[in-house]
Amino acid sequence: MEPTLIVQDISKQFTLSKKQQKIERTHNKIKIAVNHLSFQAYKGEIYGLLGPNGAGKTTALRCVSTLMQPDSGEITLQGFSALKQAQEVRKIIGFLTSELKLEDFFTPNYLFDYFSALHGIADDIRIQRKKYLFHKFGIEQFAEVKVGELSTGMKQKVQISIALVHNPEIIIFDEPTNGLDILTSKVVTDYLKELRDQGKTIVISTHIFSLVERLCDRVGIIIDGSLKQEIVLNDLNRKEEDLESLFFHLVEESEAAKNA
Repeated sequence: MEPTLIVQDISKQFTLSKKQQKIERTHNKIKIAVNHLSFQAYKGEIYGLLGPNGAGKTTALRCVSTLMQPDSGEITLQGFSALKQAQEVRKIIGFLTSELKLEDFFTPNYLFDYFSALHGIADDIRIQRKKYLFHKFGIEQFAEVKVGELSTGMKQKVQISIALVHNPEIIIFDEPTNGLDILTSKVVTDYLKELRDQGKTIVISTHIFSLVERLCDRVGIIIDGSLKQEIVLNDLNRKEEDLESLFFHLVEESEAAKNA
């Protein structure tokens, strides 16, 4: 089977200001966020990027989603280059991150219609998609409530609905359950499983072991911007190995290598 998403040897670095150096507790002016990262994802699977905060997960997914360009390497999604064919890529992906905020004074109804229009979705399809997604996430009774008045969980569900307004084939979620209560988190993860079963390609980033174990088919452990190991979750379960223990072993190896 051909991969739907190919990330090949991408790197990304940033120049830090004096303030950022202080926050990062470093004297280095250059921060390497992603360091020769490669992975692939397939149709009908959920691929996870597991790593601590600052590991480069968000930067990697922003590059995949065309929000920024890597300094080197290549990314292709269904044969389209994220670097050279960004507009085509945006037509086939849905991207969600907690760092992208909806405007407080708009309603879910307005935002769904607005983003539908951006994607050129016909009115009859827009109406069907809105009815389906608003029912799926329990948004109907809040459709005319301003976003600023919604709970954190409801805002997240509205964001997911908008990210999926065009029924994308590739879905990229950065920390999909971040800040959610238990019930909302289950709604989100159950729906991601449904989308996988529909044949969608799903890539998530997280630092939560239980989410990976419950949701992902494969996971890449990313530390300091590099992929340290890739794991098939079913294989791990058959060997009765512990994902958390394996992760911290890799962290210790990485720290030892830096200190050597």
